Amino acid sequence: MEPVTSITTVSHVIQLAIAPVFLLSGVGAILAVLINRLGRIVDRYRFLENCRPKEKSDAAVVADIEMAILSRRARLIHWAISLCTVGALFICIVIAMLFVGSMLHVGVSQAIALMFVAAMLALIAGLLSFLREITLATGSIHVRKS
Repeated sequence: MEPVTSITTVSHVIQLAIAPVFLLSGVGAILAVLINRLGRIVDRYRFLENCRPKEKSDAAVVADIEMAILSRRARLIHWAISLCTVGALFICIVIAMLFVGSMLHVGVSQAIALMFVAAMLALIAGLLSFLREITLATGSIHVRKS
């Protein structure tokens, strides 16, 4: 039978790990939004690629410009997905380090703090990339005058 202190320690570690787990679920929701946007960008690019006139015309030039913007948006979303995924991986490492440190009685508090800061920096960079993509998307909307 396990000593009471060991059970208490594990329950305390689980309590400490709850906040990063909630953060991880939030990052998962952000990733779902980013992946959905990437899918829409790719679909629109393929549509323009298939419908683009072959001869040089005003419609072809407009399609080329929109395709170039879509390409830049896809690159930004790719960076956002990559950075948010790296942030999620760092959060997973933080959770694992909480348990490993507790079970092996190793002081990992500095490493946990550094990993958490790294996770936050990756998430910040990913969200900034997402914000830039949104700015590019809304900046490319043209109002046509009838």
